[in-house]
Amino acid sequence: MNIDSRRSNLPPLELHIPEPPARPGEEADFSHISVLPAGVTPRPDSSADTATLRDMAYGLVRVLDDEGQAVGPWAPRLSPDLLRAMLRNMALTRAFDDRMFRAQRQGKTSFYMKCTGEEAVAVAQAHALDREDMCFPSYRQQGILLTRGCPLVDMINQIYSNKGDALKGRQLPIMYSAPEYGFFTVSGNLTTQLPQAVGWAMASASKGDTRIAAAWCGEGSTAEGDFHAAMTFATVYRAPVIFNVVNNQWAISSFAGFAGGEATTFAARAIGYGIAGLRIDGNDALAVYAATQWAAERARTNKGPTLIEHFTYRAEGHSTSDDPGAYRSADERAHWPLGDPIARLKKHLITLGEWDEDRHAAMDLELAEAVKAAQKEAEKNGILGHGMHQPFETMFEDVFEEMPWHLKEQQAQMLAERMRKWPEPGQGPR
Repeated sequence: MNIDSRRSNLPPLELHIPEPPARPGEEADFSHISVLPAGVTPRPDSSADTATLRDMAYGLVRVLDDEGQAVGPWAPRLSPDLLRAMLRNMALTRAFDDRMFRAQRQGKTSFYMKCTGEEAVAVAQAHALDREDMCFPSYRQQGILLTRGCPLVDMINQIYSNKGDALKGRQLPIMYSAPEYGFFTVSGNLTTQLPQAVGWAMASASKGDTRIAAAWCGEGSTAEGDFHAAMTFATVYRAPVIFNVVNNQWAISSFAGFAGGEATTFAARAIGYGIAGLRIDGNDALAVYAATQWAAERARTNKGPTLIEHFTYRAEGHSTSDDPGAYRSADERAHWPLGDPIARLKKHLITLGEWDEDRHAAMDLELAEAVKAAQKEAEKNGILGHGMHQPFETMFEDVFEEMPWHLKEQQAQMLAERMRKWPEPGQGPR
């Protein structure tokens, strides 16, 4: 039998194209998601051998049950004061997002990205990490800065790229840089921060320090080469770093299946690299806190890195440039099975007798007013459309430690030309 006749008996090859469970105009469907009951996932010791942790990448660490109770071995037993602080910072993050979103729609800035539905990831983790640990965020972790006390005015100045912007208008709005708050510069090039986090963690270890690094990326950008380079270096050198994959189900317009989410969990990517992997309920602030604390203990005791998949949901658009109604069901948010992180933590505190609806409403009003006041203060430094807020000559600065001769020459020529055309401030060209 020749080769051609053998091939004639085979079915034609087919290429699988991932397809989301519901398109615009269709009813949302999350029936494919298996939600384990809260409290059933075991909690291994943080020093456990990686080989014994394989199943953790396929489960779902949950603490808060449907009644608002903290149950199971992962319950972190946090004080009411800490729980209230976490709730407040999550609510502050949402209030900040809402006002800055409106500011973009009013033309006061060019761009904004909300983290609605994902507040527990950044806020609970910021509380669980040490204040001196270094964070290498993606662009939806503004809750870290807010939790660590970064002034609202400073953040809004950066969003407006005004004269109060510490970055001098050189970064896209929301791409903060605040090393004094342990917050590495946000990069618009996805996942570049992961190798940087590993390098920082390796440097900390080589110096005999006790600080660890944590990095964040979306599920879609785990397909980037930088993700795999970071994982390789981290596992080889057992770098004290936590990788956080925020699986919010959607990239800008494609669902998680295009990043490999149909085949397995994103936490399972840890297994091939020989590191610990956890898959957790990202809308459960207590689960996020507990998993981060576990991973941090592991890193600080030289057990190596951990990858945490935060299973959550992007409740709104990718950014102000995005229309999610063009690619997903309009009622998805209401059908998401893991609920809203703020509502769940609020319910837990009320269940404990440590909170109530009136106090929550008063807090929301207070936070909205605080963000509004900070916005008005920042607007004194200018907004988009009010002209150039930074002196033009600053474009030559902060590129080299010492400005080279050719840039000094170009800067001097530019200043001379400006003085020729505008000899006095506010005076037009001759």
